[in-house]
Amino acid sequence: MARDLRQFIEFLEEKGQLKRVKTEVDSDLEIAEIANRMLQAGGAGLLFENVKNSPYPIAVNLLGTLQRVCWAMKMENPQELEELGKKLGMLQQPKPPKKISQAIDFGKVLFDVVKAKPSRDFFPPCQQIVIEEKDLDLNSLPLIRPYPKDAGKIITLGLVITKDCETGTPNVGVYRLQLQSDKTMTVHWLSVRGGARHLRKAALMGKKLEIAIALGVDPLIILAAATPIPVDLSEWLFAGLYGGEGVKLAKCKTLDLEVPADSEFVLEGTITPGEMLPDGPFGDHMGYYGGVEDSPLIRFHCMTHRKDPIYLTTFSGRPPKEEAMMAIALNRIYTPILRQQVSEITDFFLPMEALSYKAAVISIDKAYPGQAKRAAMAFWSALPQFTYTKFVIIVDKDINIRDPRQVVWAITSKVDPVRDVFILPETPFDTLDFASEKIGLGGRMAIDATTKIYPETDHEWGEVLESDDKIAEKVTQKWAEYGLGELNLEEINPNLFGYEIPIYS
Repeated sequence: MARDLRQFIEFLEEKGQLKRVKTEVDSDLEIAEIANRMLQAGGAGLLFENVKNSPYPIAVNLLGTLQRVCWAMKMENPQELEELGKKLGMLQQPKPPKKISQAIDFGKVLFDVVKAKPSRDFFPPCQQIVIEEKDLDLNSLPLIRPYPKDAGKIITLGLVITKDCETGTPNVGVYRLQLQSDKTMTVHWLSVRGGARHLRKAALMGKKLEIAIALGVDPLIILAAATPIPVDLSEWLFAGLYGGEGVKLAKCKTLDLEVPADSEFVLEGTITPGEMLPDGPFGDHMGYYGGVEDSPLIRFHCMTHRKDPIYLTTFSGRPPKEEAMMAIALNRIYTPILRQQVSEITDFFLPMEALSYKAAVISIDKAYPGQAKRAAMAFWSALPQFTYTKFVIIVDKDINIRDPRQVVWAITSKVDPVRDVFILPETPFDTLDFASEKIGLGGRMAIDATTKIYPETDHEWGEVLESDDKIAEKVTQKWAEYGLGELNLEEINPNLFGYEIPIYS
């Protein structure tokens, strides 16, 4: 692609959204503490140029606001993300065009796919320096340790690249890795993820699994790899669709894998099936320390990097964090795809304060009794990540689902807990969720906060209070005469009503 991590850093600096820190800082706890305070304040991205015991600078908080996530995807505002979602929806479930305009739109999407195909770079910047196994020492990397009870140092924003040893289909994911020795790390991935499936297949065929870790890539590629949309396209093609042109890939030095040519660092290694070490505990996105799990051990044989490389990192924890900002952006991309799969859904929202996926608010265009329950069930099965959503709140289409005042009003004024709450017990669940009675097995709850119709209720529903249209228009026309200043009801600060909701740019 035309842009790499360095160019994105330069772009943020030009926008006044990057701060360079020249004072010596420690990658053990100190950097995360500084970055966390900047995240809480919606502050700038950070580039630490003087890291203790490391020659490499560390970049963090580059995606710490929704605006910067949009910039990473070469967009200016979240509305453009929905347009991208519509494009991906057309690829996921293409329908024969009924109008010439639809045919033209579909043709444009197919042309975008052609442009998005990755290309090969035979002289990649990521291989300007090659360090062979005998000289490899992972301790030279400025890996951070975010929290005092973390088990060790970690990689968090590395692209983890594996390949199906039978079909050759690659998988690109973003998984946590823990430093175990100067040449080994463990990788923590869920059993449903692509890398874990590739390892199981390698074990059945009696082979080692090749694995590459690309560090310091264009954040747009990270966002593409983190997008769990069920379309039969590779993550490289996703990144190309996101950015408008194909990703430049390079063949690894010791593996039959491809990595982004402009990566700052690339680690090349193998996993021997069955070779495991304890991984964790670490602070995670739930806001607690996770448990200790035996995880696959990677033995690295080679490291390559650019001249004067930059190390990109982040860390998990209770929102707001970078991962939460990424999730808000991806929420916008999901929306058109979800509407296509569940036609009655008009909008949906995954609040950051609910860990970006534990609770969903859905608005529907209600037309028949029981529709809210159907919408909740359809949501849980629409995309794999929604199976981990504990709470679904369904409201009418006239409710602003991003306004907690309206959502709470709908729940309290339209819900009878006996009639309108239903629970699915003992469903497969997130192993990081300690609220479940059994780890990996938990319940889900849906709340029908829509206006009830017969036979959901046997009585007439109350009439909603509304202003007189003529008086409302008269007041609008005369507002300047009142001398009360400008008033935009859509932008009232919710903090005025007792909500402690941070406003992020």
